[in-house]
Amino acid sequence: MNLHTLNNKVIMMIIIILLGSCAVPKDANQFKEIELPASFTDKKDTVSLAQLDLKTFFSDTTLYGLIEIAIENNPDIQKALRRIMMAQAQLQMAHNARLPVLDAVASAGFNKFGKYTIDGVGNFDTNLSPNIKKDQRIPVLTPDLFLGFRSNWEVDIWGKLNDKKKAALSRSFASEKERQWLTTQLAAQVASMYYELLALDSELDILYKNLRLQEDALEVVKIQKIGGRATELAVQQFESQLFTTRSYIVSLKQGVIKTENELNLLLGRLPQPIKRSKNIFSESVLPEIHTGIPAHLLARRPDIQASQMKLMAAGFDVRAARKSFLPSLNITPYTAFNSFNASMMLTPASIAYGLIGSISGPVWNRGRLKGMLKEAVASEGEAWYDYQQSVFRAYQEVVTCMNAITNNTDLFELKKKQVSVLESAVKTARELYVTGYASYLEVITAQKGALETQLESVATYRNLLLSQVDLYRALGGGWQ
Repeated sequence: MNLHTLNNKVIMMIIIILLGSCAVPKDANQFKEIELPASFTDKKDTVSLAQLDLKTFFSDTTLYGLIEIAIENNPDIQKALRRIMMAQAQLQMAHNARLPVLDAVASAGFNKFGKYTIDGVGNFDTNLSPNIKKDQRIPVLTPDLFLGFRSNWEVDIWGKLNDKKKAALSRSFASEKERQWLTTQLAAQVASMYYELLALDSELDILYKNLRLQEDALEVVKIQKIGGRATELAVQQFESQLFTTRSYIVSLKQGVIKTENELNLLLGRLPQPIKRSKNIFSESVLPEIHTGIPAHLLARRPDIQASQMKLMAAGFDVRAARKSFLPSLNITPYTAFNSFNASMMLTPASIAYGLIGSISGPVWNRGRLKGMLKEAVASEGEAWYDYQQSVFRAYQEVVTCMNAITNNTDLFELKKKQVSVLESAVKTARELYVTGYASYLEVITAQKGALETQLESVATYRNLLLSQVDLYRALGGGWQ
């Protein structure tokens, strides 16, 4: 076998190994398209409540001002902005990965070649040549001086680096959508706590009014006791009811402080009083709720869009991992002043340049690449189920909030009627008690029932407002 034949066989073997290393595993993920119903209810809405901006939906200027403060100062929003900056930095790195790397290099060193090495024998023989000048003779301790540029460029012939860039771009978009969703969540939280404060204020007003009525009733029963028409037991029962009401007031005051402090935390500031409206019932209830069609959720809710962007990024990661099995083309040029003679270093005679092109493919590291591909495929599957879960959760939240608004509206109307009846019952019981046709227990029972129903009415109205806020958030409003 001659040398030419051997060389051809070696070249063919290398080609076969490279081609064998190019075998790419098949894609494993198969995802079904998510199908949503045509509407949330029996009728189709073409208009969605989510199309309203924050200032329009939250007509209370005080509340809107608090939401603006929260968006500006909330620590979670600030952290989300930092995550956006990190995602943009990763995008910049992925973009620059496709460009050649150019390094300015200044290096100095020396080599001592042995007498029985190729370089050592060659240098010794060169120094004896009559064709070289004195300053070209190579010293035993051979300096190696380099001042110039080295470059390396992986040519993206298969689009692997471009896929990585697209993955980084998708994650950058996802981070912005997450910030938008956090804004929606934050606005809803601020509104919920604000309405909670209004409800607590209304409950306190109700308790103070009842407190005055109970104090009047206690004075009446004390006078009746002096006149022999009531007993000490009646006085004690009315006093007990009075103390119960006062304890409720103290408890609600603590509730106000706790809620104000929690709201201030959302606003990103230290505890301080929260300015607010005086009456929760001054807040208008939307007469008609428009939800749009379910498909609008996919285009409006930022959390769904973020999940979709992450799914796209995971898909690009899988594509890049699959292309890692293909050969890569690298070009490595350099140009510099390169010399072993310091005095001749910065002269035209020391200018050197070179270019190396190489094609490489994985052989022994295919197992590692297969593991990376499996990890990417699994991550894509996880991203798919996160996306699916976000869509299902959004649909469920909208349906739940719609029913909550309907039921709380009906319940509030019933509570208003119940309050009216029980307030009349309190007046009737007192009149009958004064004229001797009712017992003091009937008066106490009527007062207690009226107070509880009034508080329940406030709580129901608060729940109605919160349901509206939740629906606005569930439909994807509030981040504009």
